[in-house]
Amino acid sequence: MKLIESGPVLLDLDDTGVAHLRLNRPEAANGMDVPFLRGLYDAVMVAHGQAGLRCLVLTGEGKHFCAGGDVKTFASKGEALPDYLREATAWLQNVAQGLLALSAPVVTAVQGFAAGGGGFGLVCASDIVIAAESAKFMSGATRSGMAPDAGSSVTLPQIVGARKAMEIFLLNPTLSAAEALDIGLVTRVVPDADLLDETLAVAATLAAGAPRAQGATKRLVWSGLGGRVEAALPEEARTVSELSGTADSREGLAAVIERRAPRFTGA
Repeated sequence: MKLIESGPVLLDLDDTGVAHLRLNRPEAANGMDVPFLRGLYDAVMVAHGQAGLRCLVLTGEGKHFCAGGDVKTFASKGEALPDYLREATAWLQNVAQGLLALSAPVVTAVQGFAAGGGGFGLVCASDIVIAAESAKFMSGATRSGMAPDAGSSVTLPQIVGARKAMEIFLLNPTLSAAEALDIGLVTRVVPDADLLDETLAVAATLAAGAPRAQGATKRLVWSGLGGRVEAALPEEARTVSELSGTADSREGLAAVIERRAPRFTGA
């Protein structure tokens, strides 16, 4: 059953209770702008409303799962960027909360890059993550003069530990799928050609399970983070918006677009 048939985010639900949410901006590496994030939030809310939902599969169309924020759109906003990011961040945070609060398990498949507050943040808000062998992971926020988003300032330290999270946030390493598996960021690594089949097989196993037990288990695991994530979101949003008005942020965005090392001055 097609629930959302067109636009930057697609959603369908099969007769076994598996919903498939597709990020659908492949021409922009599924980069996140406000219309995209609004569509993603709408799709997550539609999923919440499906009584027969047993599992949500999250994938990205094209070569990359999600390269994070749409830096070209951000750079085009100039001095209006803080206002634009306030809205973008609000939608992204609602998406992360929606995924964490969904009673059905969220299984995310990653090919290409999962980067930035968007792509990396969605990985951190997922219950099970299947990565293609060639997949890459990077936070990248401080590299462009920004700060972590999507609740990842709380979820990532919980997943990989505080020391490793600090390294990922501050040094911005590009993690291979094997490295991501070693630190517990992803659940499983599979050959690239098998990514979708393996992900759907996991989803089928979950869909055949006891939905109330799975939902309760998910709630118990995430419940310790629930209040901390919600408490962190306003501070994340304020910080991202504030930093986006700095000269370093503008330089960071320009450096990403121009594929060069940034020259930060602290301004």
